Amino acid sequence: MKTNLLTKAAVIVLTIGFMVVFTATARALDVKRIELPNGLILLVVERHNLPVVKVSLGIDAGNLYEPEDKSGLAALTASMLSEGTVNRSSQQISEAIEFVGGSVGASSGKDYASVSLSILKKDIDLGFELMSDILLNPAFPADEIEKKVERIKGSLRSSEENPGYVGAREFKRIVMGAHPYGRLVSGTVETIDNIQRDDLILYHKKYYAPNRTVMAVVGDITADEVRQLVNKYLSSWKTADAETVSAEHVTAVLKRETYMLDRDLTQANILMGHIGVSRGDPDYYSLSVMNYILGGGGFASRLMDNIRDNKGLVYDIHSYFAADRLGGTFQIGLQTKSESANLAISETIKEINRIRTELVTDEELSDAKAFLTGSFPMRIETGERIANFLVAVELYGLGSDYVDEYAGFINAVTSENILLIAKKYLHPEKLVIVVVGDQEKIALQEDFR
Repeated sequence: MKTNLLTKAAVIVLTIGFMVVFTATARALDVKRIELPNGLILLVVERHNLPVVKVSLGIDAGNLYEPEDKSGLAALTASMLSEGTVNRSSQQISEAIEFVGGSVGASSGKDYASVSLSILKKDIDLGFELMSDILLNPAFPADEIEKKVERIKGSLRSSEENPGYVGAREFKRIVMGAHPYGRLVSGTVETIDNIQRDDLILYHKKYYAPNRTVMAVVGDITADEVRQLVNKYLSSWKTADAETVSAEHVTAVLKRETYMLDRDLTQANILMGHIGVSRGDPDYYSLSVMNYILGGGGFASRLMDNIRDNKGLVYDIHSYFAADRLGGTFQIGLQTKSESANLAISETIKEINRIRTELVTDEELSDAKAFLTGSFPMRIETGERIANFLVAVELYGLGSDYVDEYAGFINAVTSENILLIAKKYLHPEKLVIVVVGDQEKIALQEDFR
C-alpha cells in the first residue's frame, strides 16, 4: 500500500510540473515544414538559446527491403556510411568531427535508416560537409566491411548466452512469422555471410534518396540557413524510383503456441503476447491508456500490484505495445523462480482477462491519463529528442498537429473505450508463450503447451 501511495503522489507531482511544460513546449515547437523539388522534406525548429544544431535524417531504407537470405543488409549498409567515403577515410571523418566537439553517424532499424549530426553553430558548414559526404559518397571499403561483419557475428554469438535476447528473438519469430519484422535487424551469422560489398553499394544506390528522406534540424539556425546548406551540400542528391513499401502489413495470425528453450538457469525468463497494431492505428491511444493500467505503468500497474506486490513472484513485470509502420506486437515480460513459472503465467492471464471483462476504475483511468500526458514533454525536451521525434512523426504519418493534439487523444479515452479495446486486442487464449530456463524445474503445465 505504501508503494502505491508513493507512486500516486509521484504521478500528481509529475503531472503538475509536466502539464505546465507541456503547454509551453507545444506552443514553442514552431515547426517549419518545407518540401524541396527533389522530394526531401525539411522540418526546422529554431532554438537560439544555445549555439548548437542537431540534425536527424530518417531514410526509408530499413530492413523491409532486404532479401530474407541477406537479412542484416540494411543495418550493415547504414553502419558502413561513416567507415570511409571516396573523399575521406574512417579515421579522417572521426578526427574532423571530434576536433570540433561534434558527432556524426548512422544506423538502421526496422522501418528506416537514420543519419545524425550534432555540431556547434560556428562549425555548421563542416558538419553538413561531413554528413553529406557519408550520405552521398560512401566507399564501402572491403577491409572495413570485413571488420564490421566479424564484430556483428561476434556480438550475435555472445548474445546467445543472454536468455532475454534469445527469448525476444524467438518471440518475434513466432509472432511475426515470415514478415521482415520477424527477423533480427542485425541479421544472423548465416545471413551476414551471404552479404557482398556489391549488395551494400546497390542497396545504398536504390534506397538512399531525397524523395525517401525526412530531415529535421533543431537549434541555433533558421529555415533559410538550412535551405542554403542543403543546396550547397546536397544539391547533387538524386531521386530514386525504388518501391516505397515492399512488404505488406503484418498478417494477424492468432494461435496458442509455446516455445521452451532449456537453459541451466535458476530463473525462468518468460515472454507472453501476440500480434498488436501499427503505429498509425487510431486505437493506439486507447491502447496506451489501457496498457498503462495493465502493465505499462510500473508500480502503478495491475500486473506489478498483483504479481510482484501481492504474490511476490517477480521483481519486475511489464507489458507494452511495440508499434511499427506495418504492424506490431503486444508483449508481457517477466522473470521468476523456475518453480513459480506456472503460477506467474496463470496470474498474468487472470489480469489480462480481468481488464477484458471489468471496467477500469475512475482512479486508474485518471492516473493513467495524467502520467501519459504529463510525461509527454520529456520526449521533446532537448534538440536531439525533438529532431528524432519530428522524423518519426513525419514518417509514421501522425500529422503536423500531433504535438498539440496528443493530450486530447489521451484525455478522450473512457473506461468503456478501454473495455472494448481490451476485448478487441487482447487474446489470452491465443498467447504465444516463450519460456527460457531449466525446463525440468519449470515443468510447464499442459494447458500452457
